[in-house]
Amino acid sequence: MYLLTIDVGNTHIKMNLVSEADKSIPGFRLTTRTPRTSDEFGISIREFLDANNLNKEDIIDVIISSVVPKIMYSLTSSIVKYLGKEPIIIGPGIKTGISIRTDNPKEVGADRIVDCAAAFYTYHRSCIIVDFGTATTFDYISEDGVFQYTVIAPGLELGATALTSQTAKLPEIEIRKPDSILVKNTIAGMQAGVVYGYIGLVEYIISRMKKELKDENALVIATGGLGKVIAEETSMIDIYDQDLAGKGMAIIYRRNKEKAQSE
Repeated sequence: MYLLTIDVGNTHIKMNLVSEADKSIPGFRLTTRTPRTSDEFGISIREFLDANNLNKEDIIDVIISSVVPKIMYSLTSSIVKYLGKEPIIIGPGIKTGISIRTDNPKEVGADRIVDCAAAFYTYHRSCIIVDFGTATTFDYISEDGVFQYTVIAPGLELGATALTSQTAKLPEIEIRKPDSILVKNTIAGMQAGVVYGYIGLVEYIISRMKKELKDENALVIATGGLGKVIAEETSMIDIYDQDLAGKGMAIIYRRNKEKAQSE
């Protein structure tokens, strides 16, 4: 039996399957910005299951973390119609085991809560979670499970898009790092500026956070689609985990099930 986790971000929707033995099946991605009916979502979910030789009876439950409210009606309706399950939504009333002590806890996105839960309950120590999405977030969770501090920067892809969309002659580029920062053409020069510049941004923010937190030993975990591009280029990131959100949802799901069974 498997738990279906669905992580709805501003750019992508990522589906994972997590077994009762805590084994994860590689994810399936959809573009968030493409409007879909409940039937289209349902067909995508069925295709994901078919690709892994599974059917709806193999799904024990569904849990969703979403920062895009406008697609939730179609998505949840598809799960009810195609899987016969009422999905669990990360939000008010869900026990996460994380204490949120920001100025306005209600504005903290579900994506960041599940990342923090995964980091804390997997590594049992203070962590800085760097989530490379449409925006790049740097969230700190203490060794006591308190989420209090955050930094938010424009995402890597957003920066590259701004560079091309706001200039008349600069072309669109693939986000990749040239072998050297010393290049001799426009496209490579843009790639060098975007990627090397972003590495510098990430390293400085992590370094500054550790200094002000007085926590030089905080574990730095990167996640998100473009996280691997940066994680491979800096020693400031300790771990890259592309399935961090899915793990966090599985952890939160189990905590709520255990609590419900004990009541």
